[in-house]
Amino acid sequence: MRRSLDLSFRYKVPLWGSGLIIVAALAVSTALIAQAYDDLRQDLLDSSASLGRTLAGNLFPAMLNDEVWRAFEIIRTPLSGTPADNLVRPEILLAVDQRQRVFVSTAPDAVPMLATMAQLGEDYRGLAERVAAAPEAATVAYSGERRLYVAVPIADEGTRLGTLVIAHSKDIFLPRFRNKALRAGLTGLLVLALLLPINWYWGQRMAGPLVELARSIGSVAEGEPHLPPSVAYPYRDELGRLFDAYGLMVRALQDKDRLEEEVIRSERLAAIGRLSAGIAHEINNPLGGMLVALDNFKLRGGHDERTLKTMAMIERGLAQIRETVGAMLVEAKVKSRDFGPQDVDDLATLLAAEARKRAVAIHIDSTLAGTVPLPAAPLRQILMNLLLNAVQASDPSTTVYCAVRHDRGELTIDTRNAGRPIPQEVMNHLFEPFSSGKENGSGLGLWVTYQIVSQLGGRIATESLEGSTSFVVVLPVGEPT
Repeated sequence: MRRSLDLSFRYKVPLWGSGLIIVAALAVSTALIAQAYDDLRQDLLDSSASLGRTLAGNLFPAMLNDEVWRAFEIIRTPLSGTPADNLVRPEILLAVDQRQRVFVSTAPDAVPMLATMAQLGEDYRGLAERVAAAPEAATVAYSGERRLYVAVPIADEGTRLGTLVIAHSKDIFLPRFRNKALRAGLTGLLVLALLLPINWYWGQRMAGPLVELARSIGSVAEGEPHLPPSVAYPYRDELGRLFDAYGLMVRALQDKDRLEEEVIRSERLAAIGRLSAGIAHEINNPLGGMLVALDNFKLRGGHDERTLKTMAMIERGLAQIRETVGAMLVEAKVKSRDFGPQDVDDLATLLAAEARKRAVAIHIDSTLAGTVPLPAAPLRQILMNLLLNAVQASDPSTTVYCAVRHDRGELTIDTRNAGRPIPQEVMNHLFEPFSSGKENGSGLGLWVTYQIVSQLGGRIATESLEGSTSFVVVLPVGEPT
């Protein structure tokens, strides 16, 4: 029993429905069969009572005049019917007088004349008691062990001479009862053949989505990716509302996961920024001393050519280190003029040579009508880094698009380029220093961009699909100064 309850709803619902349909069909068929039996029995009793009243009317003068042979001919009349009358043709007919003695019978061997009802066996004894207890003019029906009896009084104008007993064998029910039972059974089978497939179809249709929903909820509990059920349920019933609630839950969990990832990423980048700034400051101090020492060494003069060449190489290396360290010391909130349309035009001019070299076109769509109260230098750095990164990542003969919008207190910079998508392992560390994933470049451009955007209180989002990559920067804009 427990195992049947543990079955999947995919099987439990159709099986339970099938069981209920079978029980209902059996109950209906049984009721029909029982009703058919009762109808046949009542038809037999009504026919026998009608026959008995007809015969009793003819028997009254024969018994009154003690005409035994005439009485015998009267009660034998129904037995000479055609086979079509089998249902109402009795097995035995007999007439008894008021003292319960047999006056005449159609079966003298089994029911001899002048024998009392009590002498004929238990069935006749029970019938005699029922007749004696019944009202004077009442027709009595009695069911014995093998026969069904109908007793009709032989009377006229209040004078009763005896009782006419019509006995039917119960076996006469079998042919017609068998036919009615067969029809009822076939009807039940037809109903089952019609309803069981419908029940199985609807059970699967309802249980299938429910099973998929349970599987999806189980995957959430097990920590697997939060995915909606693979089966859609388009209806607005309780199950449909459950699907909607699960969809809302999945979207909420996905948003929570994205938010957690963003928070972790921001915290990691902030920690890297603090670490990088600390390291840069620590490097700058001895680096400045080394550069000063090199300058003093060159001022003394008297050095041979090989020494000067070596010193020049060391100086170039230290200068490169200073530039790299300087790039890691990002300071966006510095005093600067406001950013304006001319800055956008300048960037298009500065990047034109690089774009031509890579056979890439740059299309900048700016709606700036005037200056924006944001520092120009950091914003130029953001635009420069994003556009240069897009140009370097684009396929030849494609176009880099950049949209600059100032609306509702925000400045939005949206750059898009066509090219290969950024691998996921690179996306996870995209804004960290030295993790660009490109063959050439230090990877500091996006790192600097992220630091400037963060310091200006903005946000940056990346989307990289097959054939298209976009970077969207949103910065809050204060009131003009």
